Amino acid sequence: MPRPSTEFGEELRRRRLEVGLSLTGLSDEVHYSKAQLSKVERGIKAPSRDLVRLCDAALGADGALIALAPQAAGDNPAEAASGQVDEEDWIMQLSPDGPNRFQPMGRREVMSAGVASLMTWRPDGSGPASLAAGAGMLEASRSLFTQYRRLGQTLEPGLLLPVLIAQTHTLRELSAQTDNSTREQLLALGSRYAEYVGWLVQETGDERAALWWTQRAVDLAAAGGDQALAGYALVRRALVTLYRDDAEQTVALARRAQGGSLPPRIRGLAAQREAQGHALAGDERACLSALDRARTLLARQDDGSDEPVIGTMHLPDPVGMVTGWCLVDLGRPREASAELDRQLALVGESAVRTQVRYGVRRALAYASAGEIDHACALVTPLLDGVAAVRSATVTTDLRRLARVLARHSDQPSVRRLGPRLGTLSRLSTS
Repeated sequence: MPRPSTEFGEELRRRRLEVGLSLTGLSDEVHYSKAQLSKVERGIKAPSRDLVRLCDAALGADGALIALAPQAAGDNPAEAASGQVDEEDWIMQLSPDGPNRFQPMGRREVMSAGVASLMTWRPDGSGPASLAAGAGMLEASRSLFTQYRRLGQTLEPGLLLPVLIAQTHTLRELSAQTDNSTREQLLALGSRYAEYVGWLVQETGDERAALWWTQRAVDLAAAGGDQALAGYALVRRALVTLYRDDAEQTVALARRAQGGSLPPRIRGLAAQREAQGHALAGDERACLSALDRARTLLARQDDGSDEPVIGTMHLPDPVGMVTGWCLVDLGRPREASAELDRQLALVGESAVRTQVRYGVRRALAYASAGEIDHACALVTPLLDGVAAVRSATVTTDLRRLARVLARHSDQPSVRRLGPRLGTLSRLSTS
């Protein structure tokens, strides 16, 4: 939990008085009790993340209060290591009644661990694969990738990861036995598989492994002559820092991914991530500027590549949805609610993971705006989807929502929702 901060409380009180707001007036603006606000101002109680953002927006502090907010004890916003290893051998353990396990290991580690005698399948090296075999694998793997991404909208990551990892390995191994043109295409497709694995691994809550897989995607793409994916890796790393509430690192990483030589789509996705970082910092002007830049970049035509698209494929208007997302962190929940209403109406019913991710944030926006009954009504039909997709990132917002609703535990809608919401908020994705 964050520690109480006298400095934050004093600044909050100074700014409140400067704009002529009483404690009651501020309470009405941010939908927190007068007693709780008084304790925060006196340094007796630490403010929640959501209270800090709402106060910052209500008092026009432009991020100054967010910058003063106390950190939780033990917080460390440093980036996780990329997990670079010699991954010559990929060890995967599949259990019929328990969790699956993947572990990259160097050859020496394999020998010392005593697993070199396990059943293995390796190309015998007797000759290159035929051109037809390489082309057939490309066609089948592209089609499968689209289907896997659709399945990823409705299944928990652990059910898909083994087959995706195996497919990535197959593409990598086959690339060594084909002609140069086919080799590059196999490696490029393998990089897309590896990047998607990294995203699903992050959905399990394992940040280090997610970054490891993102680096594997970069390595595969580079081996196939595509240096651009390294830019998108920065966007993925910025997602990790975003969920750590590290605004500075999120913005810094996203800016590095906006170099002029990178494709417009990668730069556009990076600008979106930069906007989310600015929203965390409470910098509305920089946030909206980055969103404008993202819309311009994402509107440009791609280079005609037939490789699977990088980033989300289930948002008809990604910049609009991210705008709604950012407005929540900017402490503007009513505007966020309206924007997320518009955007979620455009998302297909089959995109369950997307519906859940942004639907929970919409419910959080309504709850933060004081519309408790409507927030409960919105989140209730999403809970089956939350349980199905088991997303660590969705759970982050679900916990925020649970904390907001807990302040209104006397309302019947909250009492009805409370038990299941509490169970899902504690749900382990590992």
